[in-house]
Amino acid sequence: MSLQEQSADNRLIPYISEIGVWALALGTTIGWGSLVITSNTYLAQAGTLGSLFGFGLGAIIMLLIARTYHFMMNQYPDSGGAYAYAKEVFGYDHAFISGWFLSLTYLAILWANATSLPLFSKYFFGDILKFGFRYSIFGYEVYLGEALISILAIIITASLLANFKKFIIYFMNSMVAIFVSVITICFILALFKHGGFIGIDPYFVEDKKGLIQIVHIACISPWAFIGFESVSHATEEFSFSKSKSFKILSLAVLTATVLYMFITLLSVFAYPQNYGSWLEYIKNLKNEQGLNALPAFYAAKYYLGNYGIYSLMISLLCLIITSLIGNIYALSRLFYSLAKDGVISNKFAQLNSKNIPYKAVWLIVVLSLLIPFCGRTAISWIVDVTTICATFIYGLVCLSVWKVAKKQGNIKEKKFAATGFVIMILFGLYILLPNLFSGNSIETESYFLFTIWSIIGFVYFRYLLKHDKEKKFGKSVIVWVVLLALMLFTSLVWLLNSTISSTNKTVQSIYYEYYHTDSNLSVLQQKFISEKMNDLQSSNMKNMSVFVGLFALSLFLLLNNYSIVVKRANDAEIELGNALVIANTDPMTGVKSKHAFIEKEMSIDKKIRDNNAEPFSIVVCDVNGLKFINDTFGHKAGDDYIKAASALICGLFKHSPVYRTGGDEFVIIMTGQDYESRQNILKSLNEKSEENIKTEGAVVVSAGLSDFNPDKDINFHAVFERADSLMYIRKKELKSMGAKTRD
Repeated sequence: MSLQEQSADNRLIPYISEIGVWALALGTTIGWGSLVITSNTYLAQAGTLGSLFGFGLGAIIMLLIARTYHFMMNQYPDSGGAYAYAKEVFGYDHAFISGWFLSLTYLAILWANATSLPLFSKYFFGDILKFGFRYSIFGYEVYLGEALISILAIIITASLLANFKKFIIYFMNSMVAIFVSVITICFILALFKHGGFIGIDPYFVEDKKGLIQIVHIACISPWAFIGFESVSHATEEFSFSKSKSFKILSLAVLTATVLYMFITLLSVFAYPQNYGSWLEYIKNLKNEQGLNALPAFYAAKYYLGNYGIYSLMISLLCLIITSLIGNIYALSRLFYSLAKDGVISNKFAQLNSKNIPYKAVWLIVVLSLLIPFCGRTAISWIVDVTTICATFIYGLVCLSVWKVAKKQGNIKEKKFAATGFVIMILFGLYILLPNLFSGNSIETESYFLFTIWSIIGFVYFRYLLKHDKEKKFGKSVIVWVVLLALMLFTSLVWLLNSTISSTNKTVQSIYYEYYHTDSNLSVLQQKFISEKMNDLQSSNMKNMSVFVGLFALSLFLLLNNYSIVVKRANDAEIELGNALVIANTDPMTGVKSKHAFIEKEMSIDKKIRDNNAEPFSIVVCDVNGLKFINDTFGHKAGDDYIKAASALICGLFKHSPVYRTGGDEFVIIMTGQDYESRQNILKSLNEKSEENIKTEGAVVVSAGLSDFNPDKDINFHAVFERADSLMYIRKKELKSMGAKTRD
């Protein structure tokens, strides 16, 4: 059974309540990073007030994005989220790019939280998972035990999501309620024992202006809030009015913001005695072990003892679990939508007896099986890519809203969308031009991975083009040109940052050699410097080669995809031309068909309306005696008689199109040379017909001619009517001479 033929009970059905949607949005937004990464990512870069104000500004911007999602969820209440919106508004090319980067975004966050379980175990239970084989990748040690626990967590979560619906929502509600209440209580108690908001300075870090620090935190807010929009993939399954979606999304964003602020402040309430300030402590977290490496947990233990640690442990575990559930849920509905549209195999759109896209759920597991073996370093680079992806996706949703609102004349929503789009453009520039503003926002390797993921997208899109029988893809070349430009841009940033990094390492090595060796060894120092400079040159050439290779490959794929689109367009044009030839040609006689006659009539009518019709005449012909031939000699003889009549007419009207408009009816539209000789040609036809009356089986044609009168005729049909009337008069004349007629 095709997807279009699925019965009403074999589709996604509503079952999620308002509280369930809120829990799903919030649980997907906040994960491992909120308790662990927030401290060193935000506090170390912006201080307490810089972080808090940055969170607040970021929340306001996310509320604007929530508004755009609310609008689209009400316009297109289907699964698929931003993918579905791009498809409905712009077409399948935009939708593919949206779905491609959405997939990476949710997968990256899923992998980050799944692989955080070994870290959870390490912080609280020591090395119990460090068993089995061990190896190092990108400076991170991977153990078999740690990889297995991550894979097991994904499999268990997927199994639950593939078999349960309401239970998952109830469970999600419970987990969210636990971490919201526990974090809030821990913060309030710690705040009370700390004595309020004293001692939380420095409010900003010293080497940057406060406003720049606030803007920096706001600009990376898409990373902090990714996931609140995941419920847009569940719109089909809402059991309430979609008009409530903005309130729910807003509540999720605001709750996440408050929790981020609580954790940020909790992280500065206490620090070990060997540090002079919380900022010094935060900047040296990489040198700490155990709970000391987690500022929020250190503060909880400092003020609340073991109860504080156990409480935040439970909260952190709940955060990880809800993130796993939320991201697998969003991905499964996204893959379900992609499968329905043929972007991936349609088997992943199949639903089980509980109306769950279970195969899409297990596809996520398959895509995740090898990831834990890549190590946390590589995964953190992938997670960084989601900042670019989220900014791109939010911008595309804003653009979709702008286009729909413009079409509807909805000025208010159009302004909201335009504002959101401009902000996302600015965010994108901030991320893609880090050194222009305030240093790197994301790791250098993440720019490289973004380029690689884009190239893989080009390759997969080529596969879709080759197998796109419905010709849905390849209609918007500008989309792929823009993506190529973005890839070139990110590749250049990667090249620049890599060059800077190599240069810094070389300079540091030379500096160390200069100040830590005997000054009498100047020759050796010169040799060392020469070696280091050669290494630097080699590294830069290697990076440049990779850049050129990536760009060349991207350009090749773009041009290759374009060639497929052009070939398909040419084939379609040829097919259309052949179809038009067939439609406009009478199969029996080879003259033009009635369809062609109708199109010509419409074309001339337009010229008459525009007062630029050239002089023309219409000749209406009727073949006499066809019925007699059919009845007497059979229809084959009748067909031959029609062909002979057509040959006679075409032989006389050599420079004018001849149309067969009925079984024995022909129409000639005379212009140019034939128009100037129209009376002589008609006379020849009449004389030939009169002569043929005397010959048994010879063709006799009745004809009437009428000229277009621009002062009298308002359309083509008026001229035709006069010619038709004259044809009938001529028919009676020929009958009186002995010609056969229908009578």
